[in-house]
Amino acid sequence: MPDDNALIAYALHENQPSDVFPEPAPIPRAWMDNAHLRHPYRCLPLVIANQCGWILKSPVGFRAYWYGGPSKEDVELQFDRPDNRIVSHFGSGVITFTIPFLFHTPPGINLWVKGPANWVKDGVQALEGVVETDWLASTFTMNWKITRVCEWVRFDQGEPFCMLVPIPRGLVETLVPHVEPITNNPELHAQYQHWEDSRSDFLVGLHSRDPDAVARGWQKDYFQGKTPDGKPFDSHQTRLNVKPFTEEEK
Repeated sequence: MPDDNALIAYALHENQPSDVFPEPAPIPRAWMDNAHLRHPYRCLPLVIANQCGWILKSPVGFRAYWYGGPSKEDVELQFDRPDNRIVSHFGSGVITFTIPFLFHTPPGINLWVKGPANWVKDGVQALEGVVETDWLASTFTMNWKITRVCEWVRFDQGEPFCMLVPIPRGLVETLVPHVEPITNNPELHAQYQHWEDSRSDFLVGLHSRDPDAVARGWQKDYFQGKTPDGKPFDSHQTRLNVKPFTEEEK
């Protein structure tokens, strides 16, 4: 019986190499590892975003150079070993990664095809798109725009170049946005004031080297899924369990 939640990556070629198989996005980022006390990992929204989907990795190391012109010939690509899956196709300093899969999502689910979340890369910018993969019978590519003329930009073998994030189609259009004073919601206002006072007291304690504040190091309420008055939020997430792709028999 078919799985209503199946995300299928249809391999387009026989004996397709596994070097670009999608895999769950990892939590670590090099710049986060190198930060003082690895403090970025204390930011739970950032950590969740890091792992919220699947990544594709570059099958080969290469560097790219944009001479500044609009044509595809104005981008020079130099590979560590020959590979025809990464090309200059669109011009305007764009590098194109071809993807040897046709992705199929459940009804009403799009794929946000984007750069790896919080993957900082100098001199080049991921170009992102949203694709209706529940009905599409064609492939898409992942593209990066070089932002510095006449400077080399490098991608290493195994470096993520694409992240796939499922999103419900039409969700953003169903929301009805408006602005109102927080005092219109007395309960939320009280919780916010409690948090604001707690935050202010904690920062003062850190500045004055209060032993309790120094021992705590940082406020963990959101990380632990606790409201300002200490109540737990039952469906809070601190880590995602993103399933890996498995290979089906022919």
